[in-house]
Amino acid sequence: MRAIRVRLSLQLILFVAATATAADPPVQDLADGRTGKIYFESVTPTGFTQLAKRQATQKTVIFGTLHVPKKATGPVPAMVIAHGSAGVAERESWWADHLNDVGVAGFIVDSFTPRNIRDMATDQTQLSTAANVADAFTALKLLVTHPKIDRRRIGVIGFSKGGQVALWTEFEAYRRAIIEDQTKFAAHVPLYPACNGWQVTEHLTRGPILMLLGGRDDLTPAAPCREYGQWFKTKGVDVSVIVYENAYHDFDSIRPPIRAKNVVTGRNCNSLFDLDRFVMTIRASGEDITRTVAGYERGCQERGATFGGDSEGRKKSPEDVKAFLKKVFAL
Repeated sequence: MRAIRVRLSLQLILFVAATATAADPPVQDLADGRTGKIYFESVTPTGFTQLAKRQATQKTVIFGTLHVPKKATGPVPAMVIAHGSAGVAERESWWADHLNDVGVAGFIVDSFTPRNIRDMATDQTQLSTAANVADAFTALKLLVTHPKIDRRRIGVIGFSKGGQVALWTEFEAYRRAIIEDQTKFAAHVPLYPACNGWQVTEHLTRGPILMLLGGRDDLTPAAPCREYGQWFKTKGVDVSVIVYENAYHDFDSIRPPIRAKNVVTGRNCNSLFDLDRFVMTIRASGEDITRTVAGYERGCQERGATFGGDSEGRKKSPEDVKAFLKKVFAL
């Protein structure tokens, strides 16, 4: 019996040791030029107001995977890659490969796995998108220290929930919450973001935007994104919008379109968050819903949408992104 207890104790010690060393310690910078999987510390705000007011104190070690072009001879541009509600999958690596093809590094940030989240498509309450935004800015702050990355040419690309990240990293309040100097994203590429809930502010970084949308998208419809793009233009942002008319949500996927009954969509919501005043209203009427926003969102959200690949969208979206980056990054 004593021998069994000893063996069990040894197994427990080995298990704890393996768990403790399973992840590398978080890095403070990338001066050593490392690539591959990189652990770093971010914050997990409960919402955008907490992030903007710099009240997010919960520290979280997350990770990203850095893909640098093999033929890179000097500092190259880079894109932070922000995943959607399904988490990191083959899509993110596929995009990193396309970016590498034109000499751009790709840093795939995983905001879910380190926080024990697998998927949010059917439950968006598990993590505020503010955390994804904080992760993207923290990744930017890290990338500027890498000797193979050109700190002046770092952008962000994201899909669906990550598309919101690509848009809202335009906002100075969120940038300043994470980054103390003037470092900012040089390009923003949101693919099929949710634009039913706008955020607005007078303080933007004004990096150019390329928005790619699906004309048949009934999860995050194109129409409010077109309108949102026009709002950004009124604030001096260079915005280009491309719509693949026959494409559904996830048009860059290899999977054929399917109808998902349980996925949550806010396509009928119509809110506006004024980041300068921390006030939430209904965009159409101006009604103040700051104190009742949770109830409003429960009432306007629905379930069910179609998503999956489109031959035109999957073929043309990398071409359109590469053309945009060649112009913005002077490739």
